Amino acid sequence: MECPAEAVEAGTIGSALARYFARHPVVRGYVLDEQGSVRKHVVIFLDGQPLQDRRHLADPVKDGSTVLVMQALSGG
Repeated sequence: MECPAEAVEAGTIGSALARYFARHPVVRGYVLDEQGSVRKHVVIFLDGQPLQDRRHLADPVKDGSTVLVMQALSGG
């Protein structure tokens, strides 16, 4: 699945993701669960730091912030 990098304007991580998903709706189900929380095996970094609010997605996004969404790997 293609997930191109894109610039969006937003005040929180939730609004940034919503704007991205509006353009790429198929991606939403891979990132968020049915309740709108970040899926267990997905990790989101905001300006190089792990997302703090995985349930409400209220972490503030500043102008110029970088958001990375990745599948977390587990196992050994």
